[in-house]
Amino acid sequence: MKYYNKKIECMDRKSLKELQSRRLVNLVEFVYKNMPAYKAKMDAVGLLPSHIKGIDDISKLPFMTKQDLRDNYPFGLFASKKRDIIRVHASSGTTGKLTVVGYTKRDIDDWAECCARSLVMAGMSGDSVVHVAYGYGLFTGGLGMHYGAEKLGAMTVPASGGNTARQILLLKDFGADSLCCTPSYALYIADEMEKMGVKKEELNLKAGLFGAEPWSDNMRIEIENRLGIKAYDIYGLSEISGPGVAMDCCMQNGKHVFEDLFFPEIIDKETLEPKGYGEEGELVFTTLNKQGMPLIRYRTRDICTLTDAPCACGRTLVRMTRVFGRTDDMLIIRGVNVFPSQIESVLMNSDESIAPHYFITVDRVNMQDTIEIKVEVNEKIFSDEVKELENLKKKLEHDLFTMIGINATVKLVSPNTLPRSEGKARRVEDLRTL
Repeated sequence: MKYYNKKIECMDRKSLKELQSRRLVNLVEFVYKNMPAYKAKMDAVGLLPSHIKGIDDISKLPFMTKQDLRDNYPFGLFASKKRDIIRVHASSGTTGKLTVVGYTKRDIDDWAECCARSLVMAGMSGDSVVHVAYGYGLFTGGLGMHYGAEKLGAMTVPASGGNTARQILLLKDFGADSLCCTPSYALYIADEMEKMGVKKEELNLKAGLFGAEPWSDNMRIEIENRLGIKAYDIYGLSEISGPGVAMDCCMQNGKHVFEDLFFPEIIDKETLEPKGYGEEGELVFTTLNKQGMPLIRYRTRDICTLTDAPCACGRTLVRMTRVFGRTDDMLIIRGVNVFPSQIESVLMNSDESIAPHYFITVDRVNMQDTIEIKVEVNEKIFSDEVKELENLKKKLEHDLFTMIGINATVKLVSPNTLPRSEGKARRVEDLRTL
């Protein structure tokens, strides 16, 4: 069995708990001194750093949510001085403002360590060629896996996303044995290979590390069959660090959480009380070693379960199941966070001929996420020339792409076409099945 850091990955639970306790005590003291927003939360409940003696006291601490990041945009939650922040990443937010995260050099090194561990879990080594087709830039996927591959000592191909024909050429000519991208893009690559007449046997691929969007075991099987690889599930979120918070091992029976750096909890989404192993609830993380923007008891809104049952791979780290759903209205479409409120803000500020009624349908066609937005327009424009409607449709699609970063199909419909509600309006239908 191959490990990147056997000491941590196979540490006995007692020693791991002692490590987590030391780090939590240090973290709380650091945050209390350097993050006024969280100090205020602790002061509000009469909690001092001295009250936290170890990891068993974590439930005493207040939660953090994405609202904290919005309220302190852009750098208000940074706990390190700006001169010590060497990089920022960001993901989309509800109002067009980004969710910003800052990293110190140590944060980047810890993140690279986690991504290196993940690659080794997928069978990679310093002799590997790692093809990174996650997007580079503010999105965490590309640079996260890039630094992990380099830390492992592997040859790293920073392909980023898009230009699929060239991606296939690079995969073939450079002999990559691992592919890092979203699962839907992996299937798109398989589709384009068929069109180009490139057989999977012409590639050297052995494994794929796929994440950033929900996917099912059926989708895993299809990817494995079409690309001739073993497909691994990798989990992360930009607020915590990025990819590499948790990762499938060779058993493919839940993702091991790197608990030395990210302490996981499951809470009841209604009462917010902690739940035990095997119980479904909302996933919460505490970043035990982060300096740039540490988060304490951050509510991810992802619903899953945790297990501490022994794993045949030998790792002692707890495992998390696939994410079953979310407690908020955020949609993850082709790896991008999309909020209905973002779409609404575009529609309501685009043209006076648009009525305040719309309906969003998310689906998965040929393993590719699609999003269609039906929008009511007033009677006058609906009776105008077809050219006027087409121009409005194109304008809306352009404005939506600018806001959410992915292509959406707009369908203009006549007045009073969409359903009305006397209570809370139902504006989203997600037809994807996992």
